[in-house]
Amino acid sequence: MAVPLRDTEEENLLDHLEPCLDFIDDGRKVGNVLVHCFAGVSMRSEQKPLEEALESLKEISELACPNDGFLEQLKLFGEMGFKVDTSSPLYKRFRLKLLGQSYKFGEKIGSYMFEDDPGLSPLPGSCQDPSKTEQHKTAYRCRKCRRIIAVEDNVISHVPGEGESCFDWNRRKSGHSYSNKEQDCSSLFIEPLKWMTPVKEGALEGKLSCIHCGARLGYYPNWSGIQCNCGSWVTPAFQIVKSKVDISTI
Repeated sequence: MAVPLRDTEEENLLDHLEPCLDFIDDGRKVGNVLVHCFAGVSMRSEQKPLEEALESLKEISELACPNDGFLEQLKLFGEMGFKVDTSSPLYKRFRLKLLGQSYKFGEKIGSYMFEDDPGLSPLPGSCQDPSKTEQHKTAYRCRKCRRIIAVEDNVISHVPGEGESCFDWNRRKSGHSYSNKEQDCSSLFIEPLKWMTPVKEGALEGKLSCIHCGARLGYYPNWSGIQCNCGSWVTPAFQIVKSKVDISTI
């Protein structure tokens, strides 16, 4: 099995891990498996904490030295329970980071990299997992026309910052204390969706408007990110202002 990855920090190792692990598991049932890169320095071990796995590799080969980008992804893999969980906020943030890097390097992003539009009804005759259709989800609707623009699975969570202390205020601070909870944030940050036509066409910054009625919903300031009112820096950022949407259950 050959995996077309360069040994660079920017490469997406994570999305190749599970097919590789399946191949390794199948091979170990009948014999041994040799795992190596072209230079013979990037290797993979079993489901152990990253530091322990790396030490085990170095006992076998002192040359074992995965690059920092691969190490970060292996750590993420462990944090997701040694599986690639595409619904995990950890994975979504990783994926956004890759998209941001692609834009930074001037690479065109295919529409397949954008998540499906949650406001579109399933096509007649399309197959869906019955268990998923029975689950209730939080939906975010355009306040003006009530079209669904995102569901809870599309929301990218972030660690709240320290409020006003994170900003260089040019005016006197308010006297009340700030509660750094994510529910106090005035915005939602979501993953790129297929209804974001200007983003798909390559625009680096602009307004996010409802695809149905044109109402202004938020911003995509640029792929370098934006600072939430809680003080946390979110990057890349697709910002939906909470006052522009209503919350419902579907």
